[in-house]
Amino acid sequence: DLGDGDILLADKGDDSNAIRAKASERKAWANIPPKANRKGTFAFCRWVYRQRNLVERFFNQIKQFRGIATRYDKRPDNFLAALKFVSTRLWCPSL
Repeated sequence: DLGDGDILLADKGDDSNAIRAKASERKAWANIPPKANRKGTFAFCRWVYRQRNLVERFFNQIKQFRGIATRYDKRPDNFLAALKFVSTRLWCPSL
C-alpha cells in the first residue's frame, strides 16, 4: 500500500535492490540502512530510523503483558482500553 511520498522503513536485512526498486516504482522513499557490503550509496535518515526503533521497542514492552500479547479481549473496544491502560502504565512508571 505504498503511495506517492510515503516512507518505507526497514532493517539492514531488507536492503536489496528489488525492495528499493519497488519503493521507487511506487514513488515512495526507502529509508533502509545500507548493508556493510553494499557498493552504492543511498539516502538514509538516521533520525527517522531512530523513531522507528522507538516504536518497535514500545511494542516489545507491550508484549510483556500477557493479556495484550495473547489478546484475551476479543472485542476491539475492550482490547483498545487494555492497550491504553498498559501504555499509560509504561509511560508513567510510578503507577
